[in-house]
Amino acid sequence: MWYAQNPGRRTRQLLGDGAVLLWTALWTGAAVVAYRLACLLTRPAPEAPPPPIGDPSRLPLVGDRVDAALRAAADIAGAGDPVTVRAAVIVGAVAVFLVPVGLVLSSWLPRRLRWIRQAAAAQELAASYDGRELLALRALLRPLDEVARTAYELPDATAGSLAEGWRGGDPDIIDALAEAELVRLGLHIAEQETGAEQETAPENGTGPLEPCGPMGPVSTA
Repeated sequence: MWYAQNPGRRTRQLLGDGAVLLWTALWTGAAVVAYRLACLLTRPAPEAPPPPIGDPSRLPLVGDRVDAALRAAADIAGAGDPVTVRAAVIVGAVAVFLVPVGLVLSSWLPRRLRWIRQAAAAQELAASYDGRELLALRALLRPLDEVARTAYELPDATAGSLAEGWRGGDPDIIDALAEAELVRLGLHIAEQETGAEQETAPENGTGPLEPCGPMGPVSTA
């Protein structure tokens, strides 16, 4: 399971995943642009006298000192070893991508994977009564304000009565606590058929078949 069943929680998860993907795409583009610009700056150029002050070949929107500094840096890079310069350009472009994207992924990815594991385990536990007991215990171990909020949603219930009902095996209390834990994860509890109902439910609308011999029903008394 990748997303919650609750519409609000699922929408927040989709928006979060989309924002991370957009952030990654933006910085991927920025790294590619930075790499190409660095390659253009480090490309060796033929020797030529410096252009005059009013020459249109000068970089726009920068002063003479900034223009001269950028050109000097490009000349130094062009005079260096091409392999070293290219390696430095690649490292710089990778850093432009890894630093911002890594910071976001280190915060988002562990929480996302933790929710996926918890949701899968909770769904599996909710399929059985023993599993719902464990979910109910997990709900009781939540902070007291969350336990009190769960009790407030039940008629004539308190946090203490929830704990007592869990100890006594009250099925209504256990189901309510298990549902509260599933709701916290953005999931829904599935309706489960009790074991007694499964045993007594007739099959195809007929009762149990009596043993029958050649002359009619045989008594098993």
